[in-house]
Amino acid sequence: MPLSHLTQTVLLYPTPMGSALTKVLDQLNISWKAVSDASNAETLEPASGWAGGIITVDGNPDEAFRVASWLQSRGQDGTATLMLTSAEALPELSDQTELFDDFCLTPFHPAELEARLEHMLQRNGDGDDTIITFGPLSLNVETYQAMVDGRSLDLTYMEYELLRFLAASPGKVFSREILLSEVWGYDYYGGARTVDVHIRRLRSKLGEEHANLISTIRSVGYRLGSANWS
Repeated sequence: MPLSHLTQTVLLYPTPMGSALTKVLDQLNISWKAVSDASNAETLEPASGWAGGIITVDGNPDEAFRVASWLQSRGQDGTATLMLTSAEALPELSDQTELFDDFCLTPFHPAELEARLEHMLQRNGDGDDTIITFGPLSLNVETYQAMVDGRSLDLTYMEYELLRFLAASPGKVFSREILLSEVWGYDYYGGARTVDVHIRRLRSKLGEEHANLISTIRSVGYRLGSANWS
């Protein structure tokens, strides 16, 4: 399995009790430990820190967000948070976008969850030490740093990957389905809103002056910059 090398422990909230989630984690040989609340997460934290967090919003959203906020406050590189939510609870999640790196609608397809976990938890140093630039935007593909007008952007892993993909082909329009396949790396299972949430977050972090670097093409998808023909 692609994540069998992972030696750290993933935080789960709440106690899953033999759920489909733990079945996927066990198949991937990912070590996990369930916590009951934010205080419990701190008490049970391994000496090496949490490898990441998988937090279910439904049931007790307030506590779920407290656990996510606590994980975020650790400020540890490579610690990513995946939120699991039903479509009904999605509006609550949309108001807490700074607390997570990615989300997955439930019930989830095991292959989709596996792909999201792989992207979140695999932090490798692959890269060609080049800089991608577009106007005021620059991205270092080796260090995963991004800047706009000399200002450093505090991006999550998936935000960076999405921005890098768009920046590699400025002016080209990509559908949500293509972005899901190429950036997240899995077949489309109905999670197009994943792209919309990340685009909204990217625009917010680019700031009002540069938010229009990412254009919405109605009924099609997104592109970085203007069309490359006139």
